[in-house]
Amino acid sequence: MALAAFAGHQVARHAAIERLSESADHRLDMLAGALEADLQRFEHLPALLEMTPLVPALLDAPADAPLRGAVNRYLGGVNATTGAEMVYVMDAAGVSLAASDADEPGTTVGRDLSFRPYVADALRSGRGRFYGLGITSGRPGYYLSYALRGSRPARGLVAVKVDLTGAERSWRRLPGDVLLVDERGVVILTTRDALRFRPLAALDAQQRAEAKRTRAYGDSPLQALRWTPLRALGDKVAVVDVEGREQLASSRRLGSAPWRLITLDDLASVKQSARNAAVTAALAMAVLLLAVVAVAQRRRALRHRLANQAALQAAHDALESTVAARTEQLRAAQSELVQTGKMAALGQMSAALVHELSQPLTALRTLAESAVLLLEQQRTPEVQDNLLRITRMVDRLARLTTQLKTFAHKADTRGTPVVLAHCLADAQASLAPAARSAGVSIVADLQPPDLQVLADDAALNSVLVNLMRNAIEAMQAAPQRQLTVSARQCGTRAVLEVRDTGPGIAADILPRLFEPFVTSKPAGAGLGLGLLISAQLLRALNGSLSAHNAADGGACFIVELDAVQRP
Repeated sequence: MALAAFAGHQVARHAAIERLSESADHRLDMLAGALEADLQRFEHLPALLEMTPLVPALLDAPADAPLRGAVNRYLGGVNATTGAEMVYVMDAAGVSLAASDADEPGTTVGRDLSFRPYVADALRSGRGRFYGLGITSGRPGYYLSYALRGSRPARGLVAVKVDLTGAERSWRRLPGDVLLVDERGVVILTTRDALRFRPLAALDAQQRAEAKRTRAYGDSPLQALRWTPLRALGDKVAVVDVEGREQLASSRRLGSAPWRLITLDDLASVKQSARNAAVTAALAMAVLLLAVVAVAQRRRALRHRLANQAALQAAHDALESTVAARTEQLRAAQSELVQTGKMAALGQMSAALVHELSQPLTALRTLAESAVLLLEQQRTPEVQDNLLRITRMVDRLARLTTQLKTFAHKADTRGTPVVLAHCLADAQASLAPAARSAGVSIVADLQPPDLQVLADDAALNSVLVNLMRNAIEAMQAAPQRQLTVSARQCGTRAVLEVRDTGPGIAADILPRLFEPFVTSKPAGAGLGLGLLISAQLLRALNGSLSAHNAADGGACFIVELDAVQRP
């Protein structure tokens, strides 16, 4: 019932939020289209005024009073025709020379407006735009400016102020709340007066200083809203906490201005719908469970009655054949155990032989092919070196067969001094083609470089080749492929680490890593005996083999052997 209630609650909540989000998206389409149409309607008006002879003439003779009056009347007519709030002309210093409201109190004529961003932007780049409170009127508006470039530098500017409060009033007729946020994240238009001129996040000192200098928001304290995103439902939709109210916020960026439109919808109806769905689902599940329990009890009683009858009959029929059947089972089980033991022994011997001989045979093939190439290039010393390596490898094969026999009889192997660097170099040469093919770089770090251990050369080489080959195969799909072999002398022991940058050892395999036939490789790619044989060889040499996953990723195998003490 609890699961049904939870599922019903989640499904109903998701569906209700989806409907609310779709409704908000339709509203944003309508609001953004209307607002951008209002803004774009006046985009080209300042540029058109440049073609009027009166405006350039006033810039040439700013002290001509009759000419200024003619420009004021012309701007008043343009303003009445276009529906703008105000149109005015400024000289190159940002001082207003003429305006459509020249005969009204609080006109901009004679005022220095050079501190406004739209003035500096137009003088610098030819056009400017800005939203803020009027200097004299105190009414908010969107300012468009255009530099008059009859000659270089600009002779003056024409600016238009657009009133957007009409758009704000139309928003109040729609459900939910609507916010218009500028490039600083400050709410400039809203259907909730308490949110006006409040940033979504606190402004830094530089932003506050710039707002104060340009007087974009008048004397507003710019107190940040308590706006906390709770969870995102998409790129432009999220559940937010606004002043202590959980609401669905949907946003849309405008193409004609660096602003964002945001709609806020209350989630109270969503919560109520989800609660109703949860109660309904729980009740439905209760009824279903009662029906299931009743049917199950009836069927169980019937099964018990039939089972009792069948048990009495079966006991009578089975009594006579019980002794004979069990005797036959015992014979069959004994025969099966004997056969299983034979097959297991045969399988382990064959698998061990294949595993131990495959690595030296691969190395022999690589050295022989390299010798042919070197011989064709008449590089005789290197050919001799390869042939010497082949000779040592053949000797190692002979010793390997002896070691397998020794491993089978659990005999001890006496260690002799072995230079670890030589053994590592042979292993690297054997694995060089595989490392190049897999794109793996091998890094060796032996301290001291002439470190010697008490071991058998062939056995230690077999262990190193097995561990390094496993690491190379584990890094086939890793983004970083580096195999690091490091060794240090710690008192009387030498500690050798083989570390890779692969995915590491699976948690279910790590406790059984040194058991026979345990492998993470796909079927046919590995026998699961290499680590078992390596561990047995090292134990015979008074050594040990352990493994763990490194903290920064990848697997790490640690080999410990007796170190040859330096004089």
